[in-house]
Amino acid sequence: MGLFLKIKAGLKKTRRNMSDSLHRMLHSFTRIDEDLFEELEELLVMGDVGVSTAEHICDILRGKVKERGIKDPNAIFDLLRETVAEMLQGGEELHISTKPSVILVIGVNGVGKTTTIGKMAALLQKQGKKVILAAADTFRAAAIEQLQVWADRAGCDMVSQSEGSDPAAVVFDTISAAKSRGNDVIICDTAGRLHTKKNLMDELAKINRVIDRELPDADKEVLLVLDATTGQNGVNQAREFKNAAGITGIVLTKLDGTAKGGVVLAIKDVLDIPVKFVGVGEQLDDLQPFDADDFARALFERDPAEMEELEKEER
Repeated sequence: MGLFLKIKAGLKKTRRNMSDSLHRMLHSFTRIDEDLFEELEELLVMGDVGVSTAEHICDILRGKVKERGIKDPNAIFDLLRETVAEMLQGGEELHISTKPSVILVIGVNGVGKTTTIGKMAALLQKQGKKVILAAADTFRAAAIEQLQVWADRAGCDMVSQSEGSDPAAVVFDTISAAKSRGNDVIICDTAGRLHTKKNLMDELAKINRVIDRELPDADKEVLLVLDATTGQNGVNQAREFKNAAGITGIVLTKLDGTAKGGVVLAIKDVLDIPVKFVGVGEQLDDLQPFDADDFARALFERDPAEMEELEKEER
């Protein structure tokens, strides 16, 4: 399955929740007026886009409709796809040009952080990067063993110490190993943390100090893993982590299991944090680099088979 088809399949529930409803709603209008925009805004909110982002999108659409002299309500569909793609563009590329570069992966327990690291390692290895993992989640039982399983699947090295060890020491050892082995990318797992847990945030700060001291000129990404099924709660998490940990990007997991994929828009619009990757399944190659155009196209592509299936369910 190609990259676009994976994204499209992963967004099926969100597409049915939002864009199929939108398509039917637009067919019920004979002209573009404020009633249409009010219904559109409501549909966007129901798709977990968020109130402020839904309002922002509708304001942009009003401007485009006026500027282009658009009269047909059905033209709003393609206009919305265009607007969403424009809003999501910018910053989605990983900045890992130095050797080695560092990717620090953070997030609360249960969001798929460890599996995301394994899939990211596999993807980077496939791109020709030599990856090494730092098993710096020494707090959670079995975290090191789980990461080792994913390191084996991805075919990359991993550095670890015993459970309960100092995570910053693990990162230090991994940096030393990366320098001697010529690794391109270091991916650091960290303990699942909440921004309110001071000891864990202090631990993260210590890890960052080690990285900055040992690799002062290295490119560094701080990626927050979020579970897409949490919807707007994910936006709140991202806001708090942005303030506490200086995150540079989002990895949105479990997109295939939710109708709340519209949260991607809220994260970019409200917080100006780019989405770097999306998870659309359980397989090793189901973590995909985020592409704004593909995401918008997959979200709003009208699928006759899906529309027919939906109509049957509603009868």
